[in-house]
Amino acid sequence: MKKKLVVLILLAGTCFVDSPRGDAQAGGASQSNPNAQAGIDQDIELLRKDIRSGMKQLVAANVKLTDDQATKFWPVYEQYSAELTKIGDQKTALIKQYADQWNTGTMSDEQASSLIKRALALDEQVTQLRVKYVPIFSNVVPGKVVATFFQVDRRIRALIDIQVASGIPLVQARE
Repeated sequence: MKKKLVVLILLAGTCFVDSPRGDAQAGGASQSNPNAQAGIDQDIELLRKDIRSGMKQLVAANVKLTDDQATKFWPVYEQYSAELTKIGDQKTALIKQYADQWNTGTMSDEQASSLIKRALALDEQVTQLRVKYVPIFSNVVPGKVVATFFQVDRRIRALIDIQVASGIPLVQARE
């Protein structure tokens, strides 16, 4: 599991870390060249797809299900994952917006406040989604399986969040 987790974290880091720094190092090519931005967006989406696949593999490896439980669990997991992906889309857009403002040095205090409020709102959406799905999962698998799933899910996502956050430069006043 540790090897898969490291690969997953590296993918997550690559998915997001390149945006804030990569554009600046490339001379802002993504902002001036729509084709370059489309290529970056496509790369991000492919990496996010790989992360989702890796997540499913890690869940499968760590959440022990009988055949009957698996038949019921995986469709609910797919629904949960699809809703989580929509929140992830918003997070990705927020990070890209931050990257654009950070790269150009045009972030105002108001924009910085807006970005953090939106980021916190997205964190709240993830929490609310988990709360929503506890009883849904509980209807198809026993409570210990539900608890194990959410432990695994939260651990992996926390590690990914740490990797992503470590690659995003801090908001600081530029001189």
